[in-house]
Amino acid sequence: MSSSPACAPPGSGPRSTRRCRRPVPEGPAPPSGLAGPRSGVAPPPVPSALAHERPPVRRRPVLLTTVLAVVLATGLLGATAGPAGAAAALDGVTVTGDATGKPALTASWPVRASASVAEVRTKGTGAKTAKGDRLSVDYLVVNGRTGEELETSYGTTPVRLDLAKGTTPALVDALTGTTVGSRVLVAVAPEDGLARNAASVGLRKDDTVLFVIDVRGISTPLERATGTAVAPPAGFPTVTLAKNGAPTVTVPKTAAPTGLVAVPLIEGTGPVVQAGQTIDARYTGVIWDTGKVFDSTWAKKNRGRVVAFEIGTGSVIDGWDQGLVGQKVGSQVLLVIPPALGYGPGGQPASGIEGTDTLVFVVDVLGVS
Repeated sequence: MSSSPACAPPGSGPRSTRRCRRPVPEGPAPPSGLAGPRSGVAPPPVPSALAHERPPVRRRPVLLTTVLAVVLATGLLGATAGPAGAAAALDGVTVTGDATGKPALTASWPVRASASVAEVRTKGTGAKTAKGDRLSVDYLVVNGRTGEELETSYGTTPVRLDLAKGTTPALVDALTGTTVGSRVLVAVAPEDGLARNAASVGLRKDDTVLFVIDVRGISTPLERATGTAVAPPAGFPTVTLAKNGAPTVTVPKTAAPTGLVAVPLIEGTGPVVQAGQTIDARYTGVIWDTGKVFDSTWAKKNRGRVVAFEIGTGSVIDGWDQGLVGQKVGSQVLLVIPPALGYGPGGQPASGIEGTDTLVFVVDVLGVS
Protein backbone atom coordinates (compact mmCIF):
# COMPACT_ATOMS: atom_id res chain seq x y z
CA MET A 1 0.00 0.00 0.00
CA SER A 2 1.09 3.51 -0.60
CA SER A 3 2.51 5.41 2.32
CA SER A 4 0.73 8.56 1.21
CA PRO A 5 -2.28 9.65 3.24
CA ALA A 6 -5.35 7.60 2.50
CA CYS A 7 -7.65 10.57 2.98
CA ALA A 8 -7.16 14.17 3.79
CA PRO A 9 -7.44 14.53 7.60
CA PRO A 10 -10.89 15.42 8.87
CA GLY A 11 -11.41 19.09 9.44
CA SER A 12 -12.76 20.74 12.52
CA GLY A 13 -16.20 21.38 11.04
CA PRO A 14 -19.14 19.03 11.22
CA ARG A 15 -19.01 18.20 7.52
CA SER A 16 -15.36 17.72 6.68
CA THR A 17 -14.86 15.86 3.42
CA ARG A 18 -12.25 13.26 2.58
CA ARG A 19 -11.48 11.59 -0.73
CA CYS A 20 -9.78 8.24 -0.55
CA ARG A 21 -7.42 6.20 -2.66
CA ARG A 22 -8.01 2.92 -4.43
CA PRO A 23 -6.46 0.05 -2.48
CA VAL A 24 -4.19 -2.76 -3.51
CA PRO A 25 -5.96 -5.99 -2.50
CA GLU A 26 -4.39 -7.31 0.66
CA GLY A 27 -5.00 -9.21 3.86
CA PRO A 28 -4.69 -12.85 4.86
CA ALA A 29 -7.02 -15.61 3.91
CA PRO A 30 -9.33 -16.49 6.77
CA PRO A 31 -8.33 -19.33 9.09
CA SER A 32 -9.62 -22.70 7.91
CA GLY A 33 -10.50 -25.97 9.52
CA LEU A 34 -12.27 -24.64 12.60
CA ALA A 35 -15.93 -24.38 11.78
CA GLY A 36 -17.99 -27.27 12.87
CA PRO A 37 -21.49 -28.58 12.53
CA ARG A 38 -22.25 -27.18 15.99
CA SER A 39 -21.79 -23.65 14.80
CA GLY A 40 -25.20 -23.72 13.17
CA VAL A 41 -24.34 -21.05 10.65
CA ALA A 42 -24.91 -21.36 6.93
CA PRO A 43 -22.06 -20.19 4.72
CA PRO A 44 -22.19 -16.46 3.99
CA PRO A 45 -23.82 -15.49 0.70
CA VAL A 46 -20.63 -13.87 -0.57
CA PRO A 47 -16.93 -14.35 0.15
CA SER A 48 -16.18 -12.91 3.57
CA ALA A 49 -12.96 -12.22 5.40
CA LEU A 50 -14.94 -12.98 8.54
CA ALA A 51 -16.13 -16.45 7.67
CA HIS A 52 -14.09 -19.59 8.25
CA GLU A 53 -14.58 -22.38 5.78
CA ARG A 54 -15.18 -24.57 8.82
CA PRO A 55 -14.42 -22.99 12.24
CA PRO A 56 -15.07 -24.50 15.76
CA VAL A 57 -16.61 -21.17 16.46
CA ARG A 58 -18.70 -18.84 14.39
CA ARG A 59 -18.63 -15.14 13.75
CA ARG A 60 -21.31 -12.84 15.03
CA PRO A 61 -24.28 -13.21 12.65
CA VAL A 62 -24.63 -9.48 12.02
CA LEU A 63 -21.20 -9.46 10.41
CA LEU A 64 -22.29 -11.99 7.83
CA THR A 65 -25.08 -9.98 6.27
CA THR A 66 -24.63 -9.59 2.54
CA VAL A 67 -23.41 -6.03 2.11
CA LEU A 68 -21.18 -5.95 5.15
CA ALA A 69 -19.72 -9.33 4.27
CA VAL A 70 -18.62 -7.84 0.96
CA VAL A 71 -17.27 -4.75 2.68
CA LEU A 72 -15.22 -6.91 5.04
CA ALA A 73 -13.93 -9.18 2.30
CA THR A 74 -10.37 -8.19 1.57
CA GLY A 75 -9.73 -6.14 -1.53
CA LEU A 76 -13.30 -6.00 -2.80
CA LEU A 77 -13.84 -2.36 -2.08
CA GLY A 78 -11.64 0.69 -2.08
CA ALA A 79 -12.13 4.38 -2.38
CA THR A 80 -10.53 6.42 -5.11
CA ALA A 81 -8.73 9.70 -5.08
CA GLY A 82 -11.16 10.94 -7.71
CA PRO A 83 -11.71 14.47 -8.99
CA ALA A 84 -12.17 17.37 -6.63
CA GLY A 85 -15.86 17.45 -7.50
CA ALA A 86 -16.51 13.95 -6.14
CA ALA A 87 -17.65 15.39 -2.81
CA ALA A 88 -20.53 17.13 -4.56
CA ALA A 89 -22.33 13.78 -4.71
CA LEU A 90 -23.01 14.10 -0.99
CA ASP A 91 -24.17 17.72 -1.05
CA GLY A 92 -27.75 16.76 -1.76
CA VAL A 93 -27.89 13.96 0.82
CA THR A 94 -29.48 14.91 4.14
CA VAL A 95 -28.95 12.76 7.21
CA THR A 96 -31.41 13.28 10.05
CA GLY A 97 -31.92 11.68 13.42
CA ASP A 98 -30.08 11.76 16.71
CA ALA A 99 -26.61 10.19 16.62
CA THR A 100 -27.66 7.74 19.31
CA GLY A 101 -30.40 6.27 17.12
CA LYS A 102 -31.07 5.14 13.59
CA PRO A 103 -30.52 7.84 10.95
CA ALA A 104 -32.74 8.64 7.98
CA LEU A 105 -31.45 9.65 4.55
CA THR A 106 -33.27 11.92 2.15
CA ALA A 107 -32.07 12.97 -1.28
CA SER A 108 -33.16 13.52 -4.83
CA TRP A 109 -32.58 9.97 -6.02
CA PRO A 110 -30.55 8.70 -7.73
CA VAL A 111 -27.33 9.77 -6.02
CA ARG A 112 -24.27 9.08 -8.13
CA ALA A 113 -20.65 9.46 -7.05
CA SER A 114 -17.87 9.66 -9.64
CA ALA A 115 -15.41 8.55 -6.96
CA SER A 116 -15.82 7.23 -3.44
CA VAL A 117 -15.93 9.95 -0.82
CA ALA A 118 -16.62 10.38 2.90
CA GLU A 119 -17.95 13.25 5.02
CA VAL A 120 -18.04 13.63 8.78
CA ARG A 121 -21.60 14.85 9.32
CA THR A 122 -21.42 14.93 13.12
CA LYS A 123 -18.08 15.28 14.85
CA GLY A 124 -17.85 13.31 18.08
CA THR A 125 -16.07 14.45 21.20
CA GLY A 126 -14.53 11.10 22.14
CA ALA A 127 -11.14 9.55 21.49
CA LYS A 128 -9.58 9.84 18.06
CA THR A 129 -9.40 6.71 15.94
CA ALA A 130 -6.18 5.38 14.43
CA LYS A 131 -5.05 2.56 12.18
CA GLY A 132 -5.08 -0.71 14.10
CA ASP A 133 -8.01 0.24 16.31
CA ARG A 134 -11.03 -2.00 16.65
CA LEU A 135 -14.20 0.04 16.42
CA SER A 136 -17.70 -0.64 17.63
CA VAL A 137 -20.04 0.88 15.04
CA ASP A 138 -23.64 1.07 13.94
CA TYR A 139 -24.34 1.38 10.24
CA LEU A 140 -27.06 1.95 7.67
CA VAL A 141 -26.64 1.00 4.00
CA VAL A 142 -28.79 2.60 1.29
CA ASN A 143 -28.99 2.05 -2.46
CA GLY A 144 -28.02 5.38 -4.02
CA ARG A 145 -30.11 4.69 -7.10
CA THR A 146 -33.41 4.08 -5.33
CA GLY A 147 -32.97 5.27 -1.74
CA GLU A 148 -33.91 1.77 -0.56
CA GLU A 149 -32.50 0.63 2.78
CA LEU A 150 -30.37 -2.47 2.25
CA GLU A 151 -29.00 -3.25 5.70
CA THR A 152 -28.73 -1.80 9.17
CA SER A 153 -27.34 -2.72 12.58
CA TYR A 154 -29.54 -0.24 14.46
CA GLY A 155 -31.86 -1.99 16.86
CA THR A 156 -29.46 -4.90 17.24
CA THR A 157 -25.88 -5.03 18.53
CA PRO A 158 -23.18 -2.68 17.20
CA VAL A 159 -20.72 -4.47 14.95
CA ARG A 160 -16.96 -4.60 15.22
CA LEU A 161 -14.81 -3.15 12.49
CA ASP A 162 -11.01 -3.29 12.48
CA LEU A 163 -9.06 -0.36 11.04
CA ALA A 164 -6.51 -2.83 9.75
CA LYS A 165 -5.69 -5.35 7.06
CA GLY A 166 -8.62 -7.61 6.42
CA THR A 167 -11.11 -4.73 6.36
CA THR A 168 -11.69 -2.94 3.09
CA PRO A 169 -9.34 0.06 2.85
CA ALA A 170 -12.21 2.35 1.88
CA LEU A 171 -13.83 2.09 5.30
CA VAL A 172 -10.47 2.13 7.03
CA ASP A 173 -9.70 5.37 5.20
CA ALA A 174 -13.09 6.90 5.95
CA LEU A 175 -13.01 6.13 9.68
CA THR A 176 -9.34 6.64 10.53
CA GLY A 177 -8.85 10.01 12.18
CA THR A 178 -12.48 10.41 13.20
CA THR A 179 -13.57 10.50 16.84
CA VAL A 180 -15.86 8.38 18.96
CA GLY A 181 -19.36 9.80 18.69
CA SER A 182 -18.89 10.83 15.06
CA ARG A 183 -21.42 10.13 12.33
CA VAL A 184 -19.79 9.56 8.94
CA LEU A 185 -21.52 9.52 5.55
CA VAL A 186 -19.75 7.48 2.87
CA ALA A 187 -20.58 7.17 -0.83
CA VAL A 188 -19.02 4.18 -2.57
CA ALA A 189 -18.67 4.70 -6.31
CA PRO A 190 -19.57 1.93 -8.80
CA GLU A 191 -15.98 1.59 -10.00
CA ASP A 192 -14.93 0.41 -6.54
CA GLY A 193 -16.89 -2.81 -6.92
CA LEU A 194 -19.22 -2.98 -3.93
CA ALA A 195 -22.44 -2.90 -5.95
CA ARG A 196 -21.07 -5.46 -8.39
CA ASN A 197 -20.19 -7.87 -5.57
CA ALA A 198 -23.45 -7.41 -3.63
CA ALA A 199 -25.87 -7.95 -6.50
CA SER A 200 -27.88 -10.42 -4.41
CA VAL A 201 -29.50 -7.53 -2.50
CA GLY A 202 -30.71 -5.84 -5.69
CA LEU A 203 -27.73 -3.63 -6.47
CA ARG A 204 -26.72 -3.01 -10.06
CA LYS A 205 -23.06 -2.81 -10.97
CA ASP A 206 -23.35 0.92 -11.74
CA ASP A 207 -25.05 1.81 -8.42
CA THR A 208 -23.53 4.12 -5.84
CA VAL A 209 -23.88 2.72 -2.31
CA LEU A 210 -24.36 5.04 0.68
CA PHE A 211 -23.29 4.26 4.25
CA VAL A 212 -24.05 6.14 7.44
CA ILE A 213 -21.71 4.95 10.19
CA ASP A 214 -21.89 5.94 13.86
CA VAL A 215 -18.63 5.33 15.73
CA ARG A 216 -19.62 4.00 19.16
CA GLY A 217 -16.30 3.05 20.71
CA ILE A 218 -12.67 1.96 20.35
CA SER A 219 -10.85 -1.05 21.73
CA THR A 220 -7.45 -2.45 20.86
CA PRO A 221 -6.81 -6.15 21.59
CA LEU A 222 -3.53 -7.28 23.12
CA GLU A 223 -0.99 -8.71 20.70
CA ARG A 224 -0.31 -11.78 22.86
CA ALA A 225 -1.12 -13.26 26.25
CA THR A 226 0.59 -11.44 29.08
CA GLY A 227 0.62 -12.04 32.82
CA THR A 228 2.00 -14.58 35.29
CA ALA A 229 3.19 -17.96 33.98
CA VAL A 230 1.45 -20.98 35.55
CA ALA A 231 2.86 -24.52 35.36
CA PRO A 232 0.39 -26.98 33.79
CA PRO A 233 -0.73 -29.97 35.87
CA ALA A 234 1.39 -33.11 35.51
CA GLY A 235 0.33 -35.39 32.68
CA PHE A 236 -1.22 -32.67 30.56
CA PRO A 237 0.03 -31.19 27.27
CA THR A 238 2.96 -28.79 27.51
CA VAL A 239 3.37 -25.61 25.51
CA THR A 240 6.49 -23.82 24.32
CA LEU A 241 6.28 -20.34 22.82
CA ALA A 242 8.10 -18.84 19.86
CA LYS A 243 9.42 -15.29 20.10
CA ASN A 244 6.20 -13.97 18.61
CA GLY A 245 4.08 -15.93 21.09
CA ALA A 246 3.05 -18.75 18.73
CA PRO A 247 2.54 -21.96 20.74
CA THR A 248 3.90 -25.42 20.00
CA VAL A 249 1.86 -28.07 21.78
CA THR A 250 3.35 -31.39 22.91
CA VAL A 251 0.77 -34.01 23.87
CA PRO A 252 1.80 -36.80 26.27
CA LYS A 253 1.57 -40.39 25.07
CA THR A 254 -1.09 -41.22 27.63
CA ALA A 255 -4.85 -41.57 27.59
CA ALA A 256 -6.74 -38.33 27.31
CA PRO A 257 -8.80 -37.16 30.28
CA THR A 258 -12.50 -37.91 30.00
CA GLY A 259 -13.71 -34.54 31.24
CA LEU A 260 -13.12 -30.94 30.27
CA VAL A 261 -9.84 -29.36 31.34
CA ALA A 262 -9.49 -25.56 31.31
CA VAL A 263 -6.37 -24.22 33.00
CA PRO A 264 -4.47 -20.97 32.46
CA LEU A 265 -0.84 -21.30 31.38
CA ILE A 266 -0.52 -17.53 31.67
CA GLU A 267 -2.77 -15.75 34.16
CA GLY A 268 -3.87 -12.40 32.78
CA THR A 269 -4.94 -9.39 34.80
CA GLY A 270 -7.71 -8.06 32.55
CA PRO A 271 -11.49 -8.23 32.81
CA VAL A 272 -13.17 -11.58 33.42
CA VAL A 273 -14.85 -13.06 30.33
CA GLN A 274 -18.61 -13.28 30.76
CA ALA A 275 -21.21 -15.25 28.83
CA GLY A 276 -22.64 -13.25 25.95
CA GLN A 277 -19.48 -11.27 25.34
CA THR A 278 -17.25 -11.44 22.28
CA ILE A 279 -13.64 -12.36 22.85
CA ASP A 280 -10.63 -11.51 20.71
CA ALA A 281 -8.29 -14.46 20.51
CA ARG A 282 -5.45 -16.28 18.87
CA TYR A 283 -5.44 -20.05 19.16
CA THR A 284 -3.98 -23.36 18.03
CA GLY A 285 -5.97 -26.60 17.90
CA VAL A 286 -4.37 -30.06 18.16
CA ILE A 287 -5.76 -33.62 18.14
CA TRP A 288 -4.72 -35.45 21.33
CA ASP A 289 -4.13 -38.89 19.78
CA THR A 290 -1.99 -37.70 16.87
CA GLY A 291 -0.55 -34.40 18.07
CA LYS A 292 -1.56 -32.99 14.69
CA VAL A 293 -2.37 -29.29 14.43
CA PHE A 294 -5.70 -29.09 12.62
CA ASP A 295 -5.93 -25.31 12.65
CA SER A 296 -4.12 -22.28 14.00
CA THR A 297 -4.49 -18.54 13.68
CA TRP A 298 -0.70 -18.49 14.05
CA ALA A 299 -0.26 -20.40 10.77
CA LYS A 300 1.68 -18.57 8.08
CA LYS A 301 -1.36 -18.28 5.82
CA ASN A 302 -3.28 -16.56 8.62
CA ARG A 303 -0.43 -14.22 9.65
CA GLY A 304 -1.19 -14.59 13.34
CA ARG A 305 -4.42 -12.68 12.94
CA VAL A 306 -6.67 -11.96 15.90
CA VAL A 307 -10.15 -13.40 15.52
CA ALA A 308 -13.37 -12.67 17.39
CA PHE A 309 -15.90 -15.15 18.76
CA GLU A 310 -19.08 -14.85 20.80
CA ILE A 311 -18.74 -16.95 23.93
CA GLY A 312 -21.07 -18.61 26.40
CA THR A 313 -24.17 -18.50 24.21
CA GLY A 314 -24.06 -21.78 22.28
CA SER A 315 -22.44 -20.11 19.30
CA VAL A 316 -19.28 -22.20 19.72
CA ILE A 317 -18.50 -25.77 20.72
CA ASP A 318 -19.40 -26.50 24.32
CA GLY A 319 -15.79 -26.90 25.40
CA TRP A 320 -15.07 -23.31 24.43
CA ASP A 321 -18.22 -21.98 26.09
CA GLN A 322 -17.54 -23.81 29.34
CA GLY A 323 -13.77 -23.38 29.38
CA LEU A 324 -13.33 -19.73 28.45
CA VAL A 325 -16.14 -18.06 30.39
CA GLY A 326 -14.57 -16.94 33.66
CA GLN A 327 -11.04 -16.57 32.29
CA LYS A 328 -9.27 -13.20 32.38
CA VAL A 329 -8.21 -11.08 29.42
CA GLY A 330 -4.47 -11.51 28.94
CA SER A 331 -4.60 -15.20 29.85
CA GLN A 332 -3.34 -18.09 27.77
CA VAL A 333 -5.70 -21.00 28.41
CA LEU A 334 -5.12 -24.71 27.83
CA LEU A 335 -8.35 -26.46 26.89
CA VAL A 336 -8.62 -30.24 26.70
CA ILE A 337 -12.03 -31.00 25.22
CA PRO A 338 -13.59 -34.48 25.14
CA PRO A 339 -15.57 -35.45 22.03
CA ALA A 340 -18.95 -34.81 23.63
CA LEU A 341 -18.01 -31.16 24.24
CA GLY A 342 -16.36 -30.80 20.84
CA TYR A 343 -17.85 -31.92 17.55
CA GLY A 344 -19.67 -34.97 18.85
CA PRO A 345 -20.01 -38.36 17.12
CA GLY A 346 -19.80 -36.84 13.64
CA GLY A 347 -16.42 -35.28 14.24
CA GLN A 348 -15.12 -32.78 11.73
CA PRO A 349 -13.90 -34.81 8.72
CA ALA A 350 -12.75 -31.77 6.74
CA SER A 351 -10.27 -31.02 9.53
CA GLY A 352 -9.26 -34.64 10.13
CA ILE A 353 -11.20 -34.81 13.41
CA GLU A 354 -12.96 -38.10 14.17
CA GLY A 355 -15.96 -38.46 16.42
CA THR A 356 -13.83 -40.04 19.15
CA ASP A 357 -11.06 -37.42 19.12
CA THR A 358 -10.20 -35.37 22.18
CA LEU A 359 -9.06 -31.88 21.19
CA VAL A 360 -6.43 -29.63 22.70
CA PHE A 361 -6.60 -25.86 22.26
CA VAL A 362 -4.19 -23.19 23.42
CA VAL A 363 -6.12 -19.91 23.42
CA ASP A 364 -4.74 -16.42 24.01
CA VAL A 365 -7.61 -14.27 25.33
CA LEU A 366 -6.65 -10.84 24.00
CA GLY A 367 -9.74 -8.72 24.46
CA VAL A 368 -13.42 -8.76 25.30
CA SER A 369 -16.43 -6.62 24.48
